[in-house]
Amino acid sequence: MTAREDWWYDEAAGPLVRPYAMVRGRTRPNAPDLHLVTQVRASSVASDQTSLTVEHREIMALCLRPLSVAEVAAYLDVPLVVVKVLLSDLIERGDVLVQNSSPQIPDRNLLQAVLDGVRGI
Repeated sequence: MTAREDWWYDEAAGPLVRPYAMVRGRTRPNAPDLHLVTQVRASSVASDQTSLTVEHREIMALCLRPLSVAEVAAYLDVPLVVVKVLLSDLIERGDVLVQNSSPQIPDRNLLQAVLDGVRGI
């Protein structure tokens, strides 16, 4: 890279585009119930992607197979709240589908039995 090509990148700090700039300062996703384990995948229906940002397109490419919200954040190496906002944009457009949006909460009796078992050791 020439000096002109790498002006936006600092080895120690990383890209100079801050995460809040990726989502234009938004901090809350429009789509509720996006948990760490929520599975998302790209819709099979093609849409016009010319209006999408680079980050939106990266998510679309990643989600050709179902991934959790946490996995998308890890692959993009951006904060979870940023991924949630970007995903909510794609969900609103119909470009991304949500599967199993609410995590399974184990039965209270099962949790108590596990706790009793651990304490008995």
